[in-house]
Amino acid sequence: MFPDIPVDNVRYDLLRTGSVELTSNKILERGFLDAPPPAYYTLFPRDTVANRASTATATTTARAADKKTNETLISRYNLQERVAKEETIQEDQIGGKAVWEDNAEKREASLKERKAQMILAARQCVSHIPFF
Repeated sequence: MFPDIPVDNVRYDLLRTGSVELTSNKILERGFLDAPPPAYYTLFPRDTVANRASTATATTTARAADKKTNETLISRYNLQERVAKEETIQEDQIGGKAVWEDNAEKREASLKERKAQMILAARQCVSHIPFF
């Protein structure tokens, strides 16, 4: 929110005040925050740029690995059997208005089935499009 204010200054002020509102107001009124004392850095060591970059790279790699495991909607929603059967979805069955079920399990099952129908219908529509 305040890119020109060092993160350590914000963290130190938040530790002192315990209030995001007071810290934000102090930045807006004064335009700066006091730097933390040297003892602060013994408890909260500074983040180095290399450390942040390696953390960001690790996070990106983890996200890419997660995406590879769930490559398709068919595998994500376990629709392999229904695709193998070549189940056709009629247009009047797609989406539609759902009935409000009595309990959460029935509502969740209904939502899951509607999602499956939409995925299969989209797959069915795409399979009829000629590729050039």
